[in-house]
Amino acid sequence: MEVAPNANPPVCKIMDFGKYKYEQDVRRKESRRKTSNVVIKEMKFRPKIDEHDYSTKTKHVERFLNEGSKVKITIMFRGREMAHPELGKRILDRIAEQVKDVGNVEAAPRVDGRNMLMVLAPVKKQEPKGGSKTRPPRPAGEAPAAEAAEAAEAPPVADQPTSESSPAESVQASPTS
Repeated sequence: MEVAPNANPPVCKIMDFGKYKYEQDVRRKESRRKTSNVVIKEMKFRPKIDEHDYSTKTKHVERFLNEGSKVKITIMFRGREMAHPELGKRILDRIAEQVKDVGNVEAAPRVDGRNMLMVLAPVKKQEPKGGSKTRPPRPAGEAPAAEAAEAAEAPPVADQPTSESSPAESVQASPTS
C-alpha cells in the first residue's frame, strides 16, 4: 500500500489489508458515535395563556434545553388575536429572558401566517482553557519544587516531648499492653 505517493521516491508499506479495513471501520464507527443528533422539540403557547400553564411549559422548555435539544416555541393566534401580535412577542421575550442561562435565541421571533415562531438553542458548556483548578495526583516520591526547597531549608524535626510534659509523664500517659 502507498503511504506517501508524492514523496521522491514514493513510500510504500506492506500490511495486512484485512486488518487495515477493520481499523478503518472502527475509526468510522467511533466518529459516528461522537456526533450528536440535534433534536428539535416544540412547545406551543397561546396569547391568553394562564400563569400556571405558562410556568409549566417554561419548565419543560428549560428541561429540553438542559437535555441538549433545540426548542421551537410557537405562539398560535386565533381569530381577532392576530390584531395584537405584540402580546405574542411579549410572551416570547419573557421566555427568552427566563431561560437565558440554559439557552439562547437562535432564530428571533418572526410571524409565519397565524403563528409566531422563535427557536432556542442550548448554551454550550465551555471547558476551562489552560490548566484546571484541581491538580492531577502526583506520582509517589515526587515533591513540587516549592515544597522541596522548604524541606531543604528546615532542619529535620525529631519526635521530642514538649517542654510542658516530662518524658516520665508521657510514658505514664501511654496505655500499657
